[in-house]
Amino acid sequence: MSATTRSRTPDRLCAEAVDLARAAAEEAAVPGVVGEHAGMVSEGDRVVTHFFECKDLGYRGWRWAVTVARASRAKLVTLDETVLLPGPDALQAPEWVPWSERLRPGDMGPGDLLPTDAEDLRLEAGFSGEDEPAPNSPISEEMAELVEAEDAEVTAGTPAALPAVPTRGSIASVAEELGMRRARVLSRYGLHVAADRWEESYGPKTAMAQAAPATCVSCGFLNPIGGSLGQAFGLCANEFSPADGRVVSLSYGCGGHSEAAVMPKPPRPAPPVIDETRVDPFPLRPSPDSGSVSVGPDESTAEFGHS
Repeated sequence: MSATTRSRTPDRLCAEAVDLARAAAEEAAVPGVVGEHAGMVSEGDRVVTHFFECKDLGYRGWRWAVTVARASRAKLVTLDETVLLPGPDALQAPEWVPWSERLRPGDMGPGDLLPTDAEDLRLEAGFSGEDEPAPNSPISEEMAELVEAEDAEVTAGTPAALPAVPTRGSIASVAEELGMRRARVLSRYGLHVAADRWEESYGPKTAMAQAAPATCVSCGFLNPIGGSLGQAFGLCANEFSPADGRVVSLSYGCGGHSEAAVMPKPPRPAPPVIDETRVDPFPLRPSPDSGSVSVGPDESTAEFGHS
């Protein structure tokens, strides 16, 4: 079965229908806007599109495209459609970019909400304790089977060149956390001063926190800190948040909360359709018969006008 090929050679009668195409373009546009004939292109068998320059100052580089067609074995060329299309050098609006790609760090203000994508690579499912242990957990069955399969020989103790890590919960680990190896540590007053300063900048009384949908204590971007300050503060790891990389109060919040809203991507809006070829007349003076009192022949003789 041979494939049917369409001829790209313009049909002679359709190519000669320049006057028909110009008349159609002038009918669709306002007078004086349709310029010189700017070529034609074959759209298929007995289908040709004629291009005319557009002289409208607001559409420089655009062209009127008029498509004409002819039925098989017919000598009459008919009009298909007329449209204004941008040319190669036409000035056009930039391509529409979704808000999620236009957003930059620091753009968020009080009351703004930043919906988080359901598949955000910066977040992962947390462990609530109700499910099975994570696959990489030391107490999981998968890790136990992996250790048995590897059959590795582990010697007791640690190499002499490496420091031993204190066991969690031991006195040594508590001393390490409190910083007893340092010459001086923060006093109780120093901790309170720092906490007051951080809470004043990123606390629950700020305008951003007042307009936030939730607090940082339930946000997936909050990175907990150790020590006693970890009971009231954490580190923000949301690059779009105004508190990115800052110590924030657990009662602080912003529109970039990880669970504020999980919304689908917004649909691409359709291009606006504006009819630029119609003109709405607006008279400078009202019509004589538009008022509540009709104008009569004796209007000039009235002393004080209409009553």
